[in-house]
Amino acid sequence: MSGAAVHAWIGLGANLGDARAALRVAVQRMDALPGTRVLQVSSLYRSAPVDAGGPDYLNAVACLQTSLEAPQLLRALQQIELDAGRQRPYLNAPRTLDLDVLLYGDERHDTPALTVPHPRMAERAFVLLPLAELAPEKTTAAQLAAVSHQRIERVAHACDWLQEKR
Repeated sequence: MSGAAVHAWIGLGANLGDARAALRVAVQRMDALPGTRVLQVSSLYRSAPVDAGGPDYLNAVACLQTSLEAPQLLRALQQIELDAGRQRPYLNAPRTLDLDVLLYGDERHDTPALTVPHPRMAERAFVLLPLAELAPEKTTAAQLAAVSHQRIERVAHACDWLQEKR
């Protein structure tokens, strides 16, 4: 673990199975990671798949405070995905759970396993809208305008979808 805690912004998505439940459990699991707590979670959004087929996605963004280093956090998120039944049969395949490290403090990483800031976040309304909801300073008007043609709708506020019972 690193000495100082940083804010990490995580994109959440799912379009197979009980997507709401998978996202809710993922938030709980992230909050239980060592040296980590969930500070904020965005509203829940429904969006069309980008560069892929399959059913609509449910998406959100969470802000974590964590003392895990970026590669450790990525490995922990990938384990949460696997535990939710995530499979990677091909690029952009539909998924039971997708957790992406969007931002990790002010750090930049460029390795085969992890690129931060996320290289395609500025191209995706399903990332930018929930991120802008929580941290407007992390997005620009130009970025939001560039994705305004993508179909996306808010389906539930965080206080509602995180508290739902199955």
